[in-house]
Amino acid sequence: METEVNKAAAERWRRHEMIGVVTSSKMQKTIVVRVTRQIQHKLYQRYIRVHKKFYAHDEQGEARPGDTVRIVETRPMSKLKRWRLAEVLARRTSVD
Repeated sequence: METEVNKAAAERWRRHEMIGVVTSSKMQKTIVVRVTRQIQHKLYQRYIRVHKKFYAHDEQGEARPGDTVRIVETRPMSKLKRWRLAEVLARRTSVD
C-alpha cells in the first residue's frame, strides 16, 4: 500500500518538460527559450507550426543563443520566469 501512495504522489508531482532553442541569454541568470510545436488546423486539417517563448532560470549561465535545451517547470521566480534550465542538449554548430 505504501508503494501505491508513493507512486500516486510521484505521478501527481511530475513536472512538465519542454525542448526548445535559446534565442537570448543577455539577462543575468535568465534565458529566453523558443519552443516550437505542430498543431493541426481545425478547418483545413493541415499541420502548422506554433511558436511560444518561455523565460527560464539559468543559474550557471551555461546556455548560449542557438543551443537546444530542455527546460522544466518550477516555482514562480519572477513575473515571467516559471521554468528552469535542466540541461543543454546540443550546442550551436554554426558560427555567425
